[in-house]
Amino acid sequence: MTRKQSAFAIGGLILGASLVARQLRRLRAIDLAGRIVLITGGSRGLGLLMAREVGRLGAHVVIAARDEAELLRAHRDLLAHDVEVSTLVADVATEAQARRMISNVLERHGRLDMLINNAGVIMVGPVDHMNVADFEEAMATHFWGPLHTMLAAIPHMRENGGGRIVNISSIGGKIGVPHLAPYCASKFALTGVSTALRTELARYDILVTTVCPGLIRTGSPFNAWFKGRHRAEFAWFAIADSLPLLSIDGRRAASQIVDAMRHGDAELVVSWPARFAVAAEALAPNTLAKAMTFVNRVLPSPTGMLGNESHTGWQSGSRWAPSPLTRLMERSAAENNEVPQRS
Repeated sequence: MTRKQSAFAIGGLILGASLVARQLRRLRAIDLAGRIVLITGGSRGLGLLMAREVGRLGAHVVIAARDEAELLRAHRDLLAHDVEVSTLVADVATEAQARRMISNVLERHGRLDMLINNAGVIMVGPVDHMNVADFEEAMATHFWGPLHTMLAAIPHMRENGGGRIVNISSIGGKIGVPHLAPYCASKFALTGVSTALRTELARYDILVTTVCPGLIRTGSPFNAWFKGRHRAEFAWFAIADSLPLLSIDGRRAASQIVDAMRHGDAELVVSWPARFAVAAEALAPNTLAKAMTFVNRVLPSPTGMLGNESHTGWQSGSRWAPSPLTRLMERSAAENNEVPQRS
């Protein structure tokens, strides 16, 4: 066989494999009409956007979150979008509440078809100002919370003949990002358990999808927490979250995630910058490490003891943020229930 013939043969095999994979993906697709979908952290941001999307496709969505007032606002929002919705107050970081949440869904609706583990917390700042409690909170929310909900939901899904589970990890669960050490540690753990369970649960037709988004414009920086030079930390985070080349529109991201869930995809990396970072980590890890070292040098440096205190984005405004540079993020915050209710 000549070199040209070999190239054509390899190309044909790749094309054939691609066509087979696309056909198998189509066969895995399910209709959301009438399905019961539980979304943790569903009262605002990406969780609310995904609730609108699954509701648009005909599912009954159950949103769970810690803040009852926030849930009520989200409930009104979803009703205005003609979404069938119910709410549950629960903190998934607490095992008893996470398990009770699953039990309540089963008691109310008789089944649980899809579980989206989306609840999250973000603590931003140099590791000099982080303490063990910051890592414990991140692990409780991003690792233990999803694990408790999955362990509670899996027996029912097995008995019911299958189901879908989506774990919202992060690009920070694929590569280490400076000033996000607790967040990255917990998201790496979630990525690991999610991909491991995918292989074990497929035999029961329970398909687990691991989602690793980059920056998504949902307005979340306002409700993140910041340490160190908190105003400067908030400024870079908010500006990056507003730049179209670095971030993706929240509605587009939610649509992609729900589509991946419908088709039972193994993994979804959201946004081109995130995909580029994952590819760079795989192909040139040392080069990426050097790039991240450079990024860390231009981020705000540690400060004194006051830097150990945490502040929300709302408490961290400056002339840079909010500003014209953060308009897209501010608009997203207003649209996605990230703005606190005025008394």
